[in-house]
Amino acid sequence: MEIDGSESVPSFYGKELRFQRERAGLTLEQLVEGSYYGATYLSEIERGQRSIPVDLARHVDRVLKTDGYFERRCEEVRRARIRGHADYFQRVLKVEPRAEAIDEWSPTLVPGLLQTEPYMRALFDADGTKPPEEVDIMVDGRLGRADLIEPRRTAPELWVVLHEASLRMEVVPPERMADQLDHIITLARRRRIIPQVVPWRAGAHPLMQSNTRLMRFGDAPPIVYTESPYHGVTVDDPGVVKRYQRAYEMLRAVALSPHETLSLLARTAERYRKGKLPACAPRARGARGGRDKAAGHRGGR
Repeated sequence: MEIDGSESVPSFYGKELRFQRERAGLTLEQLVEGSYYGATYLSEIERGQRSIPVDLARHVDRVLKTDGYFERRCEEVRRARIRGHADYFQRVLKVEPRAEAIDEWSPTLVPGLLQTEPYMRALFDADGTKPPEEVDIMVDGRLGRADLIEPRRTAPELWVVLHEASLRMEVVPPERMADQLDHIITLARRRRIIPQVVPWRAGAHPLMQSNTRLMRFGDAPPIVYTESPYHGVTVDDPGVVKRYQRAYEMLRAVALSPHETLSLLARTAERYRKGKLPACAPRARGARGGRDKAAGHRGGR
């Protein structure tokens, strides 16, 4: 098997993992036996959809007798994770692994932690100015962050509220959009996230004008992070944080229930696959230009 070194870091080492596993004559199930991970999770790593966690890398090295190769590669993925984000997002990168709970609101796009690789690559490449190698670094960084919500004792509870607009905006071709929605459904069914969708009919509601992320910790006060296309702000003033928390609670109250949300996601994915694009509310004047500006930034969301 030929390994392409120009690929993203998770994709490169995913292919190497598959090569080593098949050379050893092992199935996915056989390789994960004795670890805390399942065959589906390992398959996603081999396809470059996830980076490999350190504990699984050690298990793989032990079974495949690869002399610590995959554990060492985890450090490269960690460096790519930091390198692929804007300076203003560095504080979030440092504190989010310690969060007990993360509440996130995204009015226009699928949040970064939930994005598939084709979706995030389309966003990073939207303004047409970034060279391919820079886009690769940014994709690697965002894929690395996705390990934050993988099953482990310290994984935060992630509650995500999306607007229905984010489901119906074709950031990638229809089949890829269906895959993106299926990915959110899978995360929800695996109890990695709790998703809700604010429907078109909800009308005016809190936090309409900005992305918002609230992070709560067991050993520190909560903080809020908000972001615009080329700038992000971390808020730790207790009074302001409290206002954001109340607004987020009101936002959840106007959203569909998690069960209704999964049904909507499944219906929308099916319509994408059948070529019956979801009917959207009338596009506001100038909406496309606003989307193009917002899509290509390199922050964390």
